Amino acid sequence: MIGIFGGTFDPVHYGHLRSALEVKDIFGLDEVRLIPCANPPHREQPTVTAEMRLQMLELAIKTQPGLKIDTRELDRYDLHQVPSYMVDTLASLRQEFPTESLLLFIGSDAFKHLTGWHQWQRLFDYAHIVVMTRPGFERQQLDDFFKARLAGVNELAQAAAGKLCFQQVTQLDISATAIRDIIARKQNPGFLLPDAVIEYIKQHKLYETR
Repeated sequence: MIGIFGGTFDPVHYGHLRSALEVKDIFGLDEVRLIPCANPPHREQPTVTAEMRLQMLELAIKTQPGLKIDTRELDRYDLHQVPSYMVDTLASLRQEFPTESLLLFIGSDAFKHLTGWHQWQRLFDYAHIVVMTRPGFERQQLDDFFKARLAGVNELAQAAAGKLCFQQVTQLDISATAIRDIIARKQNPGFLLPDAVIEYIKQHKLYETR
């Protein structure tokens, strides 16, 4: 089974990294692919270049062999200058891994807006969707489309795609927006993201203005 964890990673922080490691263990995944988004259709554009976000991600995971960077969204944007739709990313991954179970991990806030994603129902043709929840999370009322796909952790390995699962994780209350604000205020972002990433940010003078 392969995990898929997308984001702008602007910058990558321990909230991303802890969640990725935790779901890898919970679901017994062979690997988790961290996929930097080139041109996010549902949020504001990243504040630093794709190359710099990729370099920070490389620094962050260099000692974690179970986490792998997948640049297909960045590569697709370089070729076609198109929005980074997750359905296209999953279709590409499914071509590469025709029989493996693919697990797309999203946060509970993203799930609330899933029906606004481009061709959102087709996501289930290519992968399972796992909603990462915080302790105390109360699930919203699901419609029949989602109810029919509900599954437990142990059921996902039995099919390549098509299921919906909710899984509590230790989601650290860290946001890239807050980190950028801390740096812009010339405060110390220590213990929010890896030291190697902090040094990269200092070296390149990133996020110094809002």
